[in-house]
Amino acid sequence: MSATATTTLPLRSEVPVGDCWDLSSLYETEAAWQADFDKVAGQVDRFETYQGRLGESVDTLLEFLTFDLEIDRIAERLGTYAFLRTTEDQGDSDHQARKLRFQNLVMKASQAASFVRPELLAIDAEKMDKFLSDPKLADFKLQLERIVRYRPHTLTDREERLLAMQGEMAGAAGNAFRQLNDADLKFGELADENGRKIELSHATFSQFLQSPKREVRKAAFEQYYEVFDNHRNTLAATLAGSIQRDVYYARARNYENSLEAALFPDNMPTSVYDNLISAVRDSLPAVHHYLDVRRRKMGLSDLHHYDTYVPILSDVKKRHTWDEAVKVILESLAPLGSEYVGTLEGGLRGRWSDRYPNRGKQSGAFSCGSFDGDPFILMNFKEEVLNDVFTLTHEAGHSMHSWYSASHQPFQYYNYTIFVAEVASTFNEQLLTAHLLEQATDDTERAYLINNELDGLRATVVRQTMFAEFEKRTHEMAEAGEPLTVASLRATYRELLDAYFGPEFKVDESLELECFRIPHFYRAFYVYKYATGLSAAVALSRRVLGGGETELNDYINFLRGGCSQDPLDLLKGAGVDMTKPDAVKTTLDHFADLTKQLDELI
Repeated sequence: MSATATTTLPLRSEVPVGDCWDLSSLYETEAAWQADFDKVAGQVDRFETYQGRLGESVDTLLEFLTFDLEIDRIAERLGTYAFLRTTEDQGDSDHQARKLRFQNLVMKASQAASFVRPELLAIDAEKMDKFLSDPKLADFKLQLERIVRYRPHTLTDREERLLAMQGEMAGAAGNAFRQLNDADLKFGELADENGRKIELSHATFSQFLQSPKREVRKAAFEQYYEVFDNHRNTLAATLAGSIQRDVYYARARNYENSLEAALFPDNMPTSVYDNLISAVRDSLPAVHHYLDVRRRKMGLSDLHHYDTYVPILSDVKKRHTWDEAVKVILESLAPLGSEYVGTLEGGLRGRWSDRYPNRGKQSGAFSCGSFDGDPFILMNFKEEVLNDVFTLTHEAGHSMHSWYSASHQPFQYYNYTIFVAEVASTFNEQLLTAHLLEQATDDTERAYLINNELDGLRATVVRQTMFAEFEKRTHEMAEAGEPLTVASLRATYRELLDAYFGPEFKVDESLELECFRIPHFYRAFYVYKYATGLSAAVALSRRVLGGGETELNDYINFLRGGCSQDPLDLLKGAGVDMTKPDAVKTTLDHFADLTKQLDELI
């Protein structure tokens, strides 16, 4: 192919049907979708007939909860279908219009049902206890108990109205950051390793950092962060505003601090967060060792941040067709038993997945499970990219989690939380890595796979924990009345960079500005879930691979659990106690072992 040749993506209408997902498990026709839409729209006004009556009797409450569940279930089905159709071709106006119609319906229904939670919390505690002990409400007991937990953090009606009225103001800092970061910041152009001028953006920054030429990586790093330096005062102000918002709402709702407020919905003790940070801190020498191995194997006299994303070995090529990728994934998942493998095989060889890119299709990959439909997977699969095989098994993990949960739980308890979601997906990646290492034919291939695993562990467990510690420190600063300025935020972040990267790592001063560009910081105390999820997955995968029928059943029961228990209890049943640092230590011990293997192989 000539240097000027281009590959044109097919139109959606040109993609073979067998390569597209089959959404008929949701709706076989547009008319069927419309019929359910009309049904929900016709039921919205029924909500007001229950207002002021939820506490009058068990029978009334049961009637309402049954009605509400039916509406929620149909709405989930409607929304899933509408969303998936928009991702097929984002330029299709009919699909976009359908999604907007659904969103408007949801907004109307949410407004009609806005009385429910405050009214349930207003029911006298003694009366609610009697309701909860009534067998008629057994199917909804846990759902109601989870609402009642919020009673100490719920204010008077007038105070709640005032807080609700602050919604747009509360989002101002985050909105300002997104507008600046996503729309206004311009980074110019940069020549890649082949001399081609490419626009530097958030999307291409990572591409430049993976360039085999160090001068390209360095130039991209410096040019990118120069723009953030030019806006450092504005970015510090928006970040400080977001942190102050978190502190305000935590105090207003009678939480001890903002960390406790953020962890409360998952019934998560703050010790889990603190244990994660402590365990990673204790294992930082292993991280520093890996960075030194990377420096030596890359032939560098010193290592900078812009040297940490390019693969140490970049000449390993592994091509997989879709069928070959499915085959190797199924082989790697054989330890999970015939039901798991057989169900997944039917989905991946069938039409759970929308496989390849087409013009207008949403980029990236995701799994989208629902109670009444198949657990669909969007892919943009490329045969020459080994990482796409890992992406597919990752999304398959989510989909099988959804399949098991929907198959074994009622609707109100099938939808698992974010805290456990990443366990099932990264568990599959662990099994795939183990399988590929067993099948590797030479040391170069083994080293490539180990390097890939190490970079994944460092990015998810170590880096996200550093982010989590930054969030904790900065919120504590605000709670103590310390000013959040450009200087104080940079100094706090610099301390973490020095600790997490180690004394031999060359921390460029501009890397301190990284704290101003992380969107997750505007949704504080969320990123720790990535680190705990992967740590749990590593521990559980080793338990299943090294165990027998009991260990396998424990894991499958975890997948079946949905949200029928709190996240910590679900994981404890699977065989890992996240209230203790053991799983994180196991993961970082694994990291240290892999580093030694890599050092010996190359």
